[in-house]
Amino acid sequence: MDIWHFVAFNTALLAAFASPGPALLYFIRAALSGGRAVGIATGAGLATMAAGWTAMALLGLDGLLRLFPAAYAAMKVAGAAYLLWLAWQTWRHATDPVAAAARPRARAFAGGVLVNLANLKSVFFAAAVLVVIFPPGLSAADKALIVGNHLAVEVAAYAGLAFALGRRAVADRYLRAKPVLDRIAATVLGALGLRLLLER
Repeated sequence: MDIWHFVAFNTALLAAFASPGPALLYFIRAALSGGRAVGIATGAGLATMAAGWTAMALLGLDGLLRLFPAAYAAMKVAGAAYLLWLAWQTWRHATDPVAAAARPRARAFAGGVLVNLANLKSVFFAAAVLVVIFPPGLSAADKALIVGNHLAVEVAAYAGLAFALGRRAVADRYLRAKPVLDRIAATVLGALGLRLLLER
């Protein structure tokens, strides 16, 4: 491996990070409703699970899931159910005050882990990217370095976004529009959950 492998990998990571999906949507809502500390904790949870999917791809989980489609189907249904539950909770609490919606940091971290745990397709994305970018025959140290790099990149990206969203002007706009924005978020999360559940 050399530095250019990591440049290509990190470019792919940041492109995936910026694409709209349940992880980014959940993070933005958490950071706006709970503030910077909750946003950073949520991002750390999301990043930890995303790096975990990369570790599992390096260990061959994607191959096992293709070999045992029933296991993949069960994990997919569980992930879809969690996203649908999250959508319902977001819709139900859309009109709650922000103080009631804010989460302690420990719960914010766990919430981030669970959202990306529900995103089972991440292991297939990671496997595809790893095969294209990195050479075959990676050592255990190489794999640990790739996973650590993934974690560091995502933690840094989420922390930077949490600081940007933590500005008072941004938070004030969110507070005024919270009921509408939360219901939009709930609709998108629900649609993503249904798509995960129904797609072949």
